[in-house]
Amino acid sequence: MRDPRYDILFEPVQIGPVRTKNRFYQVPHCNGMGHAHPSAMAGMRGVKAEGGWGVICTEECEISPLSEFSPYVEARLWDERDIPALQRMTQAVHEHGALAGVELAFNGYSAPNRTSREIPWAPSNTPVRGYDPIQARAMTLADIKALRAIHRAAALRARDAGFDVVYVYAGHDLGLPFHFLTRRNNRRDDEYGGVLENRVRLLRELIEDTRDAVGDRCAVAVRLAIDEQTGPVGLSKDSEGTRILSLLAELPDLWDVNVADWSNDSVTSRFAGEAYQEEILTGIKSLTSKPVVGVGRFTSPDTMVSQVRRGVIDLIGAARPSIADPFLPKKIEEGRLDEIRECIGCNICVTGDHTSTPIRCTQNPTMGEEWRRGWHPERVQPRQNDATALVVGAGPAGLECARVLGLRGYEVVLVEATRTLGGRVAREARLPGLATWSRVIDYRLDALSRLTNVEIYRESETGADEIVEFGAQHVFISTGSVWRRDGLGRAIREPLDAPGSLKVLTPDDILAGAEAPSPLVLFDDDHYYMGSVLAELLVAKGVEVIFVTPAPDVAAWTHNTLEQGRIQRRLIEAGVTILPSLSVAGLRADGVVLNCVYTGRTKVVEAAAVLLVTSREPVQSVHDSLSGAPERLRDAGVQSVRLIGDCDAPGTIAAAVYSGHRAARELGEPAAHLAMRREIIMLAEV
Repeated sequence: MRDPRYDILFEPVQIGPVRTKNRFYQVPHCNGMGHAHPSAMAGMRGVKAEGGWGVICTEECEISPLSEFSPYVEARLWDERDIPALQRMTQAVHEHGALAGVELAFNGYSAPNRTSREIPWAPSNTPVRGYDPIQARAMTLADIKALRAIHRAAALRARDAGFDVVYVYAGHDLGLPFHFLTRRNNRRDDEYGGVLENRVRLLRELIEDTRDAVGDRCAVAVRLAIDEQTGPVGLSKDSEGTRILSLLAELPDLWDVNVADWSNDSVTSRFAGEAYQEEILTGIKSLTSKPVVGVGRFTSPDTMVSQVRRGVIDLIGAARPSIADPFLPKKIEEGRLDEIRECIGCNICVTGDHTSTPIRCTQNPTMGEEWRRGWHPERVQPRQNDATALVVGAGPAGLECARVLGLRGYEVVLVEATRTLGGRVAREARLPGLATWSRVIDYRLDALSRLTNVEIYRESETGADEIVEFGAQHVFISTGSVWRRDGLGRAIREPLDAPGSLKVLTPDDILAGAEAPSPLVLFDDDHYYMGSVLAELLVAKGVEVIFVTPAPDVAAWTHNTLEQGRIQRRLIEAGVTILPSLSVAGLRADGVVLNCVYTGRTKVVEAAAVLLVTSREPVQSVHDSLSGAPERLRDAGVQSVRLIGDCDAPGTIAAAVYSGHRAARELGEPAAHLAMRREIIMLAEV
């Protein structure tokens, strides 16, 4: 039963010629599937419609080979041949009474056209975004006319594909219309440059063209980055941002307002809390009578209601929360708030786009697998027999494995050696900025508490003898991993010898509360979050930290999670000494010998301790004991023993959750049901 306080979230909203069934609006977001995996993309969007989202949009949708985004895999609507793939999505969305939106995108100098080899267009001559040795050329008036025709034709194809909302994209410092708006990109002296009214001209024309083409059937939305958050060099809400919106206020049917660039629009929870864009969104509704949608990693229905009642936004925009829980609206509607799988703001979902691979999620292991593996976020297939299961270790993999096995109807016992459940997540959530990661544990413990067929035993050391004595038919080992103390990793391939007078620490030591002397060399060959959060923690305790990494910058992999710049800035501001492009050549009593990754030249950095953040070793002793005694297992009735999570292969928390989920899904299923489906490219006629 829905709480009446949330009734306002289920009111319909008129958007031009179409009407939403509620205020839940999945804004465009990338997913790494797009035109290469259209069935997978459609399956993912269709599940969100089933979960109650009133509007579900595509990611950026290329409209011409003159602006293509390879190697990034986005949607594509170059010509009529692309319509059937996108129809698959609109049909999946409409099946559940939701509206389908498409974000038509022409990205100008942000698209180097690596595949088409076309010369990119821009308001003025400029190098392309990134480091491609290519420049975009200034558009002629004929080019602008051609762009308008291209966009109009794409809008008509979008209508024919069944979309209800068609976007004009001027956001994230990506869309070409946005480039025309900003003085730093637009140095023209004709009717499309100079004063703001001229710089707005292209966006105005594209809106008018789109309305003229499809406005009787489709709503026309504008996604506008109203603030670049770069100070005086960029567009800001208080300078020209609100003026732009005011000049165009009544032209579109909906305003999707955000900030640029993407790293500011999708800030991780380490650096921003829920509803962090409210300051930017406040006051926008006073400028237009049209509905406004905005984002802020909304997970609390109370926050959503507050935003609507106070007139901040009309529609609750979401990308990441809709990924973590596609059924978030339905759970609010049905009064199942405790069952919401809250987004933890880690941005693992974003990495799919940056690595051109299908999307994934730490909280929701079914994300991206709806069509490929037939996984549903809320349903699992029932068990095929009455077998019992024992899960050893209650980290993220073990908790998820026990949860899914329980949902399938198996009798499950989950044992944990310590008092605290959650494994590495419970420890890491205490690190600076990572508190929301504890939601990974909270969601699963709440779900397990409702399963009467799952028993949990804490402080239960479980070795091979106990497992055999227990006699479960299926055993899942989730005993995690430990950080190596010898430095082995990507850069160091031989164990380091440490003199006794130099204190050698690992992340496990720091997480366990070990004292770290100063100064300390932190060697990060992991390149994700661990090294930088430990540096923050130690600096806050007064330790002088010298951050050494073989990469050119700190936490290099977090470029994929949109937070590398914030991480490096925070360490610099905290006074951390950063030494990039250096590895560890040896350890001495008085410090660490470093060597340049390019020249091999060495230097000594004096230190009282070294913290090695390199690689992890799976804890497999229990599994090894069991696998070495097959007759004993057979006599005890144990039919299978499977490693899951970090004790199989250390990785991200998302990988551990996925491992536990997959193992539980696959138990007792025939091999034919375990294969991953894939799209097969059709060969063209020669």
